[in-house]
Amino acid sequence: MTSKNDSLDRERLALLAAFQLSIGYKFKNVDLINRALTHRSRTNEDPQNRGNNERLEFLGDAVLGLVVAAELFSKLGDKAEGDLARIKSIVVSEDTLADIALEIGIDSLLLIGKGEERSGGRAKKALLADAVEAVFGACYIDGGFEKAKTLVLRYLVPEIEKVLENRHRKDYKTLVQEYAQKWHKSTPTYNLHTKSGPDHDRTYAMVCRLLEVDYGPAEGKTKKEAEQKAAALAWEAIVAAGGLEAERLLSLKKL
Repeated sequence: MTSKNDSLDRERLALLAAFQLSIGYKFKNVDLINRALTHRSRTNEDPQNRGNNERLEFLGDAVLGLVVAAELFSKLGDKAEGDLARIKSIVVSEDTLADIALEIGIDSLLLIGKGEERSGGRAKKALLADAVEAVFGACYIDGGFEKAKTLVLRYLVPEIEKVLENRHRKDYKTLVQEYAQKWHKSTPTYNLHTKSGPDHDRTYAMVCRLLEVDYGPAEGKTKKEAEQKAAALAWEAIVAAGGLEAERLLSLKKL
């Protein structure tokens, strides 16, 4: 009888075995973890490939959300619903999951198409975050909820602790917007300064305009990334000014 794993070459199987060892979970069906690490751009180009990670990502997103929500509910009984929701939104964010993907080496294991490869797909946060969720979904299918819960908590509990200790990556656009609205009844704007590079590999430079002052330009591979970096420059200037307003707002962001 032919095994499901026979279609995977020995090199790929070895890489997947090392990955499973590193995350602390051994799949009974290795095809599942291989699919979790396969982007749809690969299946579009490779007719021999038997599926991509989109459905697993959908399932993993639900598993991740439930596990993190339950953990927060259990461990932070003194927090209001709004605080729990804010912590959860940070912990399961694209930025956080992309960082986890890099930490466990998903960027090098991800199977992507040639076009996606040329456009820097291995470094795209959305692809990396989706792959992490797909791994969680694959673990749920392969081993059940408790195994998936253990895997999720292994990587997300440290992220929860970062938020509680205010060591997490800040959403500077939100910080700047709340500062402007709360203290100046104003709203920051973001304008495209320049864009460069070919269509498949653009670099954007954005400027954050706050209270008639421009901060930037700051560059990113997407407009969203460049806006965050420009907002970070604005926030640094606000805090550096030493104003009571900035310090008070900063304290509001701590739990």
